[in-house]
Amino acid sequence: MKPKSEDSVFPLVSYSVNPRVENKINTFLQVDQLEYIPGAEGNPFKLVSAGKTSYSNYVYFYSWEKLETPKNILSIALDGEASGAYPESFLIWQNFDLRTGNFINAKDLFQPNAVKEIEGLIQKQVKKEIDDFLVQLKSEKNPSEEVLDQIAIYEGCFTQYTLGDIKYYFGKDKIRFIAGRCANHAMRALDELDSHVVEFSYKELDTYWSSYAKNLLSGSAQIDKTSLSNTLYKGKIDGKYPITVFIKQLYEDGSFSAMYWYDKNKKLIEWNGKIQGNHISLTESDYYSEEARQWMLRGFVEADVQGNKIIGTWQDYKTKKYLNLELEEL
Repeated sequence: MKPKSEDSVFPLVSYSVNPRVENKINTFLQVDQLEYIPGAEGNPFKLVSAGKTSYSNYVYFYSWEKLETPKNILSIALDGEASGAYPESFLIWQNFDLRTGNFINAKDLFQPNAVKEIEGLIQKQVKKEIDDFLVQLKSEKNPSEEVLDQIAIYEGCFTQYTLGDIKYYFGKDKIRFIAGRCANHAMRALDELDSHVVEFSYKELDTYWSSYAKNLLSGSAQIDKTSLSNTLYKGKIDGKYPITVFIKQLYEDGSFSAMYWYDKNKKLIEWNGKIQGNHISLTESDYYSEEARQWMLRGFVEADVQGNKIIGTWQDYKTKKYLNLELEEL
């Protein structure tokens, strides 16, 4: 993706078989990682390189790699560095369904009643790796202060990972889950284990896969309905203002955030709220008032998910006027 530089090497997907899928994946990647809307004016890396995204870190992308996967899947690994209080390197894996262009959510890959079991299998392997290393550390007769610090890190390590907490990517014949390390940034130099990689062959997980995953992995053209997390929608406000909406990850309590933009001016606007059943309630903030020490409200969204559509209203906070909102999954 241009402008390519020492600090901005970012993938731009080309998929001549299906330009719609190509556009959808590029939109997702650029809005999600750069908070940049394709086609907007200016340098796509302006916000991330200046620390002016919603998460405030200075972010640099140094390289990326397309991984070897089954034919229906695109998996990309991005390597870079983020600087907040401290600089820290990162690896991000993004997985897409090439039949639709949709981001692939890990939970959608498994039958609903199998999710906890899969999480348990991952947790068990991570805990075993940590416990085996603890045995090794504790076997030292005169442990140094460094070793004692390591023991404290691993004894207090969080291992109750869920599929929403961890990263993953597809390989040619296996799937790899990457759970976060045990140490915080300040203690990272002592964390010899670093991130925890747990892998399963596709065959090992055969009894757990959802029908969506089975079709995805087998090369089938059959497409199953997936969850609302990480999806793109197009539609209109008041029947005449075209917008695009990017719904981010839904959490266990139903909370989530979303970004939307008017297709004409291409400026990101954030929504925050919850989904209960099929009903969505969102708040749109206008700006943060230093004087009032709070976000000033701009509007509210009340809508229902109806199949691949979201139908409801957008209400102006000041005038209380209601405008129709109609969205359809991209």
